[in-house]
Amino acid sequence: MGIQLMLLAGICVAISNLFLRRSIDSGGTSKAYLMLQLGLTVFVMILLGPVRTGNYAWEPSMAIFALAGGILLASVMGFLGKAFENGPPGLSVAMLNCSSVMPILMLVLFFGAQFGFYYTLWNAIGSILVIAGICWAGWDGGNIASRRKWLLFVSLTFFAHVFYLVFLSWRSLFINFPGQSGLGLAFSPEAASMQWFMPIVFATAAFIQGVLFFSGERRMPNRTEVSYGMVGSVVHGVGAFAMLKATEVATSVEHAMLFPIFSVTLIVGCNLWGKWLYQEQVHWKANAVCIGGLLLGTVDWSSIFG
Repeated sequence: MGIQLMLLAGICVAISNLFLRRSIDSGGTSKAYLMLQLGLTVFVMILLGPVRTGNYAWEPSMAIFALAGGILLASVMGFLGKAFENGPPGLSVAMLNCSSVMPILMLVLFFGAQFGFYYTLWNAIGSILVIAGICWAGWDGGNIASRRKWLLFVSLTFFAHVFYLVFLSWRSLFINFPGQSGLGLAFSPEAASMQWFMPIVFATAAFIQGVLFFSGERRMPNRTEVSYGMVGSVVHGVGAFAMLKATEVATSVEHAMLFPIFSVTLIVGCNLWGKWLYQEQVHWKANAVCIGGLLLGTVDWSSIFG
């Protein structure tokens, strides 16, 4: 079930990226769209969280925990925007997606098998192929050595995204292992499901994005930006919810490749609408390498070959 939910998350975020592209094509800006999308996603997450479950439990320590997650999410977006300004966008996105193979290594290191985190040789081989395929698809042949600012910001994007993904997986431990979820941090049983976690994460990121938008552009969003932001927030909210649920229900076999599955699904989805709607050139061989890496990393080959 974890893999299926992560596939859904990747498809939803790919669609939300399409609405971002449409918003920009109609004269909008990425800052305006992201501010609106993140802000409106808060309401989607409230509907899918506290309202859906009827659990409105609140705890200050949980709010602080979620606040940290929102700052991480806003940092990822801010650093990625700077990377776009100083270097190749395609390779910047590729590096962002490459970070998806790192969280499992940190989770195995900090939490280990007792919390269901394993990493096998097949996971490693699959992850290497995923990284190779992503970088191959994003490479533009430029001289990276001459792009020091880009290297700085893309590195910050990479590590901020790793920590954000680890943060999401750590959250799932409070649900599956209440009272013993690592590093001495625990919440009350009523707040352990953390239904307010994602609303606070998105509200924090939206606030930071709003400050960047109004301080930089000093205007109100136009009608088209609001329209695309509203639709994009619904799709993005469903994707974020599916990603969270995937981290909660994933088996120990699925954990290692969850985020790589999301990244590759996102890339393939964006390539499909880019080819279909914008006649963009798509590196299908690189996509095939990514998919091959996922197959190697997610199938239990040891059981097949004995």
